[in-house]
Amino acid sequence: MRGNVGDRIVVATEHVGEQPREGEVLEVVERGGVVTYRVRWADGHESLFTPSGGAVRFVPGEVATRS
Repeated sequence: MRGNVGDRIVVATEHVGEQPREGEVLEVVERGGVVTYRVRWADGHESLFTPSGGAVRFVPGEVATRS
């Protein structure tokens, strides 16, 4: 599954008892067949995230329109 701008991203942790990381996809960058996401995480920081082994899911969201 591929994420889109405005979607929520949920990343499972590798440690028992830890909560999953959650954030909002701000940008989708594709280079050479590799998809990277710029994400604003729930704690407020932003980073680039490239999914690899592990569980990642996207929850469809709405992109706000500016007036």
